[in-house]
Amino acid sequence: MDGAVAAGFESVREEFARVVAAERDDYAGQLVAYVRGERVVDLWTGPGFTADTLTGVFSSTKGAMSLVVALLVQDGVLDPDQRVSHYWPEFAAEGKQDVTLRELLAHRAGVIGADAGFSLEELADDRRIAARLAGQRPYWRPGVAFGYHAWVIGALTGEVVRRTTGRSIQELFEERVRAPYGLDFHLGLPDELEPRFATTLPMLPTPEQQAEIDAEVSEPESLGGIAFNEHRADAPELWDFPNQRIARAQGQASAGGVASARGLAGMYAAAATGMNGRPPLLDAGTMAAFAQIQSIGHDVVSRVHKAFGLGFSAVAELYPFLGQGAFGHSGAAGSQALADPRSGLAYGYNRRRYAYPGGAAPENEGLLRACVTAARATR
Repeated sequence: MDGAVAAGFESVREEFARVVAAERDDYAGQLVAYVRGERVVDLWTGPGFTADTLTGVFSSTKGAMSLVVALLVQDGVLDPDQRVSHYWPEFAAEGKQDVTLRELLAHRAGVIGADAGFSLEELADDRRIAARLAGQRPYWRPGVAFGYHAWVIGALTGEVVRRTTGRSIQELFEERVRAPYGLDFHLGLPDELEPRFATTLPMLPTPEQQAEIDAEVSEPESLGGIAFNEHRADAPELWDFPNQRIARAQGQASAGGVASARGLAGMYAAAATGMNGRPPLLDAGTMAAFAQIQSIGHDVVSRVHKAFGLGFSAVAELYPFLGQGAFGHSGAAGSQALADPRSGLAYGYNRRRYAYPGGAAPENEGLLRACVTAARATR
């Protein structure tokens, strides 16, 4: 294990060491935390893994998407309570004319995928996804339920952004977030950074975990199957998506981001507290509005209890020890990134091998709890 922690954060290093000891010999991961803009945890481990190693971060990308939208709302360019079709008239087809931007960001629009699914080339391209979904009938009456728009929320929101500003989410993220703060978080990985990229490795479940997987019934035509594009026979496996150069190059705004843990944590530090002498990107009112729970309860796609703010996950529902108003997003292979404004903490965790059962890896709970406890003790 390499890296360092600031005084008072020794317990975080100890918790990370426990994670490393409990994992397979090929485990590779990164853990970074900022408190009020100061980096206080910077740890990494694993074969060929350094602090600068980049991996696909899957749906942790949605945090970058949501930050761009929050900035545009803060600027008065977008109104969460305006109809999506006001910005994007073609979206009004098939009964979607009254869907608001707020409902879309809260995963309430019902436009979770396309009847015929998406090819790899389509999944990698937000504009092609949006064009397909403009005429798609929603899978439930918008507003009456919520369900995770796993592959498509970035494309749908991105089309609103493009129609309003003439710029893509990727362009705005680069100009307003990544470049000014020097973040190792990329929506579109440049060719020159390819040597730093490490492919995601597939899940290797234990025999007990494999038995649970085998007991699950595959339902590719269900809402979950459609949302995760499982009904498309030639679609890429989810875990393998960022390993495709086309996915990394285009950086689609739902799941195509590439980052290190420094980039993940740094983005939330930039958003919530500021860093490197720069002020926070978001004011207190905008943070509160985007962290406020908009959808909570049974997610009809994932079929589990979830809570969403505007684009971001309401992460305190998963980690109750966080402060009210915490916001962030996890990624399928196990990454987790968030801001806890009350403690001043910005957290980023990244791992190379896809963790069972998917989504925020289980070790995040202990690592995050150690970070929060230490952050509060430094106030």
